[in-house]
Amino acid sequence: MNHPGTRVLRLDALARVEGEASLHLRVQEVTVTETRLRIYEPPRFFEAFLTGRGHTEPPDITARICGICPVAYQMSACQAIENACGVTVDGPLADLRRLLYCGEWIESHTLHIYLLHAPDFLGRADVVELARDQRAAVERGLRIKQTGNAILEQLGGRPIHPVNVRVGGFYRTPAPEELRPLAERLRQAREDALETVRWVAAFDFPDAVFDHDLFALRDPGRYAIDSGTPAVMAAHGRGPALREFPLSDFEQHVEEGQVPHSTALTATLDGRRYLTGPLARYAINGRWLHPVAAEAARDAELGDPTTGTVCDNPFRSIVVRAVEVVQAIEEALRIIDGYEPPPSPAVEVPPRRGAGGGATEAPRGLLYHRYALDEDGTLTGARIVPPTAQNQTAIEEDVRRAVQARLDTAGHGADDEELTHLCERAIRNHDPCISCAAHFLDLTVERT
Repeated sequence: MNHPGTRVLRLDALARVEGEASLHLRVQEVTVTETRLRIYEPPRFFEAFLTGRGHTEPPDITARICGICPVAYQMSACQAIENACGVTVDGPLADLRRLLYCGEWIESHTLHIYLLHAPDFLGRADVVELARDQRAAVERGLRIKQTGNAILEQLGGRPIHPVNVRVGGFYRTPAPEELRPLAERLRQAREDALETVRWVAAFDFPDAVFDHDLFALRDPGRYAIDSGTPAVMAAHGRGPALREFPLSDFEQHVEEGQVPHSTALTATLDGRRYLTGPLARYAINGRWLHPVAAEAARDAELGDPTTGTVCDNPFRSIVVRAVEVVQAIEEALRIIDGYEPPPSPAVEVPPRRGAGGGATEAPRGLLYHRYALDEDGTLTGARIVPPTAQNQTAIEEDVRRAVQARLDTAGHGADDEELTHLCERAIRNHDPCISCAAHFLDLTVERT
């Protein structure tokens, strides 16, 4: 039995997140004293069983980390191997990689918006219940997602765990006429995506503000997706507004650590809590949004992204995701319109002894890979830092703040069911991919 004045909320299984996790929340009187996001999926040891593999294998193996964002793992893996081998992939092959990544952003963001997150704002238990009275909206979401899947299938060979990606490029590249049907679908999807921005912008958002540092790739001249330099936007008053560091210094700035309540590592950035994902990308790269996406952001009252506007309400992340869908569609159309087949489906990537890193922007945030190779290309070490693990501490803080704000208003009048729903909403703001996060190598269990 709890001590009088103490409440403990246990969410044993979080609904509508990708993977398995729970939440432990302790409230003393009207003060939140403890928040623990518990990721209890078994460790998956991807780094361990990559060791000893050939240098061409990581794209296919790491794609299996996630069925929703396999391209992110493939692209970061390819970049890391190519960096270790001293090879750069550019021109039409780089454009095709970016197009493939756009397809993943479209399908992943849309899945989250319509199937996982929108029911929170509309008072529905799930998308099935939502479809009963907003069928047209759900069908619109499914059309957009199918368009993203079509890009993955065309370029990757199939929409889940693509098989056409390889170190150095692709096994096969399309002819221009094969991409034209995608352009037709993308133009229809653009209208659906703009309507999605208008739809989610009209949701009722709780007042909330975060003060995390923001972390994303920065790619001057274009919105960062598949390339860029790590950039940090400090929370207000905590230092320089924006700073960058070379990707080779990633592990000097991002430090991972173990907490007793999670089988995923957590991370700090130069010793501080931070957030990666759409809100960070929008703050750091918003000035390079396509004009159509930028106008959609302004109409959605996200401010003017061309002036470096920061959206610091985590509940409005659904709106930023919707704007990023528009951005991905416009970018995909640009690439298709200017596409010329490369002379070869891939460039050669001969093995050599060395180490290299790669980073791209998965839908949920910055994803980092690093591999060490011996002279024949055998992997002697691997490190993967997924976005959900990086965001775990920020998510816990957002939950604490959301519940505390409600207690400050309602006091003891806030019942457990209301607080439970609020916690779930605060977690889903960041679209955590729990399965992606739980794959680290070392586990320390402290028993008392």
